[in-house]
Amino acid sequence: MRDTPETFSPRTVGVWQTAFLGDAVLTLPLLANLKAAWPAARLHFFVRRGAGALFAAQPELASVREVDKRGELKSLAASLTYGRKLAREGFDLWVSAHTSLRSALVARAAAAPRRVGYDAPLWNRLAYTDVVPRRFAELAEIERLHQLLLPLGVPVSTDWPGLALVPAAAARAEELLSGLPRPVLGLHPGSVWPTKRWPAAHFARVADLALAEGTSVVLFAGPGEEATAAEVRAACSGAGSARFLDLSGRLTLPELAAAIARLDCYLTNDSGPMHIAWALKVPVVAMFGPTVKAHGFFPRGATTRVLELDLSCRPCGLHGGRACRLGHHRCLQGLEPDAAYAVVGSLLGSRRAGS
Repeated sequence: MRDTPETFSPRTVGVWQTAFLGDAVLTLPLLANLKAAWPAARLHFFVRRGAGALFAAQPELASVREVDKRGELKSLAASLTYGRKLAREGFDLWVSAHTSLRSALVARAAAAPRRVGYDAPLWNRLAYTDVVPRRFAELAEIERLHQLLLPLGVPVSTDWPGLALVPAAAARAEELLSGLPRPVLGLHPGSVWPTKRWPAAHFARVADLALAEGTSVVLFAGPGEEATAAEVRAACSGAGSARFLDLSGRLTLPELAAAIARLDCYLTNDSGPMHIAWALKVPVVAMFGPTVKAHGFFPRGATTRVLELDLSCRPCGLHGGRACRLGHHRCLQGLEPDAAYAVVGSLLGSRRAGS
């Protein structure tokens, strides 16, 4: 018999999601549902190193903790040691959205009386008191995460507050973007995976089309993406315009989120910032190449669009890769910038009409 929030009432809850930034953002609805079920519970969110600051203002959370996979979790033995330290905090409930062996070892060593995880890989059955099928081929990622609530009897709501901005970051974004005439289009050409990057020349073409129609353009890039942004800037004939703002490499992660929140549309690759945008209810146009929407890691909402080509070689992986295995990268090369701008323009037009 499954529990309900009335029959099981944890005081201290750990939620473990140490995958990529976008995966952590996709976990926010799960956190919101847990907090709604147990308002008095203290929720502690465990994320990979570098991602924690983004969630610092999230009202559901008592703390956000960064985990260094190359440091405190660098080995299986280190994972057990880390979990044993957590055990001293007395977690009543542990929910793991991650499926690695290290994550399972941390969960088992943390020794919460209730530990919920996915039923695969096989070692998870030894680490968790409750396991559920992930149903990867059937569900999108948020719905997969909601599977973890089933043994707890937690009601699932899709009405969630979204990503909360850090006040200091919001003030910084206001300072940087307030002088730009609206509407404002954001471009984010970077990605950890080279094969996920729509060509820089295509981003530049969209920027020029937008500038020609009176739209302001903001160029973004995170750490390590500055060279890609520089390619876009060099190919953009309107980069010298007062309505073109280059913020590449200038923002912290919370500041990036706050700047995205001020946009009227965001054109991006399949990346972590893509998820930040839709979580902030900003219209998104996302370029999918080696990955596909059917994987379930896509931007949500009525004002989001995924552009992708129907090619027999897609998908070529869950995350992308360093180079196209077939040598042509047609999945993104073939997504024409003028067609992409038509989609961007439709969202900008809707934004104008609603303002």
